[in-house]
Amino acid sequence: MLRRFLAACAVMLWLLPTLVRAGDVQATLDRNSVQLGETVTLNVRIGNAGGNLSMPDLSALNQDFDVLGTSQNSSFNIINGGASSELIIGVTLRPRHAGTLQIPSLAVGNNSTAPLQLQVAPGHGPTASANARHDIFVESQVEPAHGYVGQQLSYVVRLYSAVTISAGALEQPQVRGVEVSQLGNDVTYTAERNGTAYEVHERRYALVPQQAGHINIDPAVFQGETVDPNDPNSLFGASAPVTVIAAPMAIDIKPAPADWGNSAWLPARQLTLSLDGWPSNGESVRVGQPLNLTMNLQATGLGYDTLPTLSFPAVDGATVYPDKPATGNRVDGGWIVGRRQQSFAVVPERAGSLTIPATTLKWWNVQTDREETAQIPARTLTVLPAIGAAASTAPTAQAPAVTSSSSTHALATATTHVVPWRWIAIGSLGLWLLSMIAWLLWRRRRLPMSIDATPRATSTRELHQSFLAAARAGDTAAQARSLLAWAHAERTSIQNLGQLAAALGDERQRAAISVLQQRRYANTPTPDDSAMLADAFQRGLAWRVDGVDENPSGLPPLYPFKLR
Repeated sequence: MLRRFLAACAVMLWLLPTLVRAGDVQATLDRNSVQLGETVTLNVRIGNAGGNLSMPDLSALNQDFDVLGTSQNSSFNIINGGASSELIIGVTLRPRHAGTLQIPSLAVGNNSTAPLQLQVAPGHGPTASANARHDIFVESQVEPAHGYVGQQLSYVVRLYSAVTISAGALEQPQVRGVEVSQLGNDVTYTAERNGTAYEVHERRYALVPQQAGHINIDPAVFQGETVDPNDPNSLFGASAPVTVIAAPMAIDIKPAPADWGNSAWLPARQLTLSLDGWPSNGESVRVGQPLNLTMNLQATGLGYDTLPTLSFPAVDGATVYPDKPATGNRVDGGWIVGRRQQSFAVVPERAGSLTIPATTLKWWNVQTDREETAQIPARTLTVLPAIGAAASTAPTAQAPAVTSSSSTHALATATTHVVPWRWIAIGSLGLWLLSMIAWLLWRRRRLPMSIDATPRATSTRELHQSFLAAARAGDTAAQARSLLAWAHAERTSIQNLGQLAAALGDERQRAAISVLQQRRYANTPTPDDSAMLADAFQRGLAWRVDGVDENPSGLPPLYPFKLR
């Protein structure tokens, strides 16, 4: 009987903390004054915490602080038959600005904490954290500090450490309205500052703004653990947590010029357009002999996915066969270098002069802040008759008055020389056509597995409805994506809005695409343009009929031709 009584008492003592309402709630700071860039810990102590007590609402702290993390530590004691418990909630805070910051009252169960004040002094020098700690700090740099929508900016973060780092991570910057991607791998080297040797870890990012305006870049933050070799406890694995932060930065972004037009917006540091494989020293080709040319487009500060698809201009007197394109990016210092390469086989169809028109591409030089044009000049080539055709005409010109038997013999002789070369040329061209047809069939089968291909599982009707919903919602980025997905499902050659506008025969749809491009890149909305966009494509895509002039201005664009 005594054992049952003692067991019941033990259970009651164990459950006692959960039966007592939360009381003795107190909030304290581990420090009352810090410098900008340092962190501070807010400790919320809850006496006799109930088992169902929830985490306090910390959203009120977001106005002046970044909440970096929380931790909990609980204890339970029985003294002289009385039970007590305590729960300590630790909140790591990083002040967002200098001054006297208020930590508001926090609700904990049916109680609340008293408000607190924290004095935050402004940082000095390159970063706030460098002023707070000289043995480890973070610096950041953005180049340039202003630019255009779609222009790549270089963002560099450097961690300087004069102590041993046992663990840690550098947070990737999160910038609203900006695409952020890391460039290459981290670089480690040594540097000296004010007589102190540091190990430097450098990381580079590419920032590509998607909207115009003043954009703030959140400070780069390093959180980790350091080991002091002079501390005897470090021999047993003891380490100290550390958080360092760089100074915040901002960039000013402008939209594309309002008068840019319907051409693709290409803000680059450098852009080149070239054509390789052209015969040198006045060399000529013959009818049926393929002329293999390669067009190259390369831009510094733009990825290949933003560059227009390469196409060959229409050539009078020749047939053009494109090969499989090649694309890719590489990193040159802090800049992305995008490349597109397209090979073409130009097969002359008749003897005489063969002229390839000029190819032009308009782009914006962000270093000189002005419009420029990359151009492949027009070129002319002499096309000679096929070898067999030249041999067949010679006997007829030399003996116009021979007898019929002689004529028959001459014709037979000419045929003997002509037929093999002619059949060789025809056979070569036939093999070329068969290989191209086989490649096209193979590519068509493989296309659904391509990264850039539109998934076949979605019907064009569903894509049409998805675009109409995006058009009415007013999100220009979603409108452009859904319109391109719909068009790509109907014609896989469509890769951008410029190509789509050129392939459409409805003037209203062309105008709607022009307005969409202006809204997205130039920030020039027109009244009720979302309704106009949805109405223009309500009945589907009005593809252009072959033979209609798609370039009424007469200026040769980058891709004006139609394959035969």
